[in-house]
Formats: sequence, C-alpha cells, structure tokens
Amino acid sequence: MSARPTPGSQASSFPAPLARMRLYEQVAEQISAWIKEHDLQPGDKLPAERELAARLGVSRATLSQALVALEVIGAVAVRHGDGTVVASAPGASRIVEAVRAHADRLPEIIETRDALETKIASLAAGRRTDEDLERIEDALTAMERDVEAGGRGVEGDELFHGAVTAAAHSKLLSRLMGEISDLIRETRIESLSQPDRPRASLAGHRAIADAIRAGDPEGAARAMHAHVEMVSDVAVLRTT
Repeated sequence: MSARPTPGSQASSFPAPLARMRLYEQVAEQISAWIKEHDLQPGDKLPAERELAARLGVSRATLSQALVALEVIGAVAVRHGDGTVVASAPGASRIVEAVRAHADRLPEIIETRDALETKIASLAAGRRTDEDLERIEDALTAMERDVEAGGRGVEGDELFHGAVTAAAHSKLLSRLMGEISDLIRETRIESLSQPDRPRASLAGHRAIADAIRAGDPEGAARAMHAHVEMVSDVAVLRTT
C-alpha cells in the first residue's frame, strides 16, 4: 500500500504560477497578429506610431517599447525617415516567448560586454595606431551625423565599438566579440531606443576615444565600464 502524499509534497507538485504578461508584450503580440492578418510581407510598412498607438488604445511609450522588442527579435526594422517595416513574420504565438527570452539573456549579455570591452578599451589605449584613431574618429562622426539628423546612431555605434576592438590588436578578443555580435546588437538596439540615449551614448564614446587617444589604459577602461553601465539601463529590465 503506497503512502499518502504529505501536504508539502502535494504543494511541490503544483505547476509554477503563470508569468503575468506585461502590457508591451501584449501590444507586441497584437502587432504581430495584425501583420499576419493583413498578410504583410518583409519590406511592407506599418502605420505611423501615432496612428498605431491610437488603433491599439495604448500610449506612444508603450507602443515604442513593443516595437523595440519586435525589432530586437528581428520581426520589424526601424528605418530612419521611413518608419517601421516588416522584417520577418514569426507566428504571433512565438512573439512573447521570443521577447521574454531576450529579456532573460540581456543581463548576461551586458555582463559579458563589460568584461570583454573594458579590457579591449584598456588594450586599445596602449596599442592603437594612427590608423586606428582615424577609424575611431570616423565612427564618432558617422554616429554624430545620424543622431543630429534624428536617428538613433545604431550603425555608428557598431562602427565605433568595432574600431575600438580592432585597435586592441588582440585576435582572440576580436573573435570573441564576433561570436557575440548578434547578441550585442540586441543590447545596442534596446539601449539606443531609450529617450535621449543616443546623445548620451555618443558622449560616452567620446570619453572612451579621448582616453585611447591619450594612451591612458586605466582611463579608457573606466570610460568603457561607465558606458556599458549606462547602456544596461533599459526599459525592458526596469519592467521585468
């Protein structure tokens, strides 16, 4: 005769509570369903944000966060001057799962960036060449032009970090950065979509570049660490 389960064992067998769906996740799911319902294809434009927010009955801030989440998982793309377009069309049932997977791995991505890029900045300050400094300055100029034109500076940001990595002249560190480049792009999009973040990020880049140019490894490491700490302050983690 089998023993009756104790109250404690019964409680432990219960399924875990369902995670509460956040508003921006619901909106992301609705947008994905709307894309599917209207048979939109890659390259097709979504309505303007103001119109889309009104249709969904949500604030522009919530809609913006939902669009960022969809952009991070590759469902849409935001093109400066052209609005938001469909990039791919994953099933609506997978949207929340993908968005939550991104949010779950974001802290680890940021932690890894800090460890790698802080060391890279330090090495770059001691090893950079005149050609490296020129590439870093070109990236800063590209980002500044984009930000001044109203863009987020995503491409310039990527160019800058790539130039700093190259200036470290470490094949292994460069390879490691390449391995996580797609994950880093997630944090880049997430961060640069925050209000006023592009200009703050550009200022952080300038501090890093100044220390590298001055041949100051400790200063470059501090500036990079401060920069990565800043980009880690993103809405998706504040609402998790």
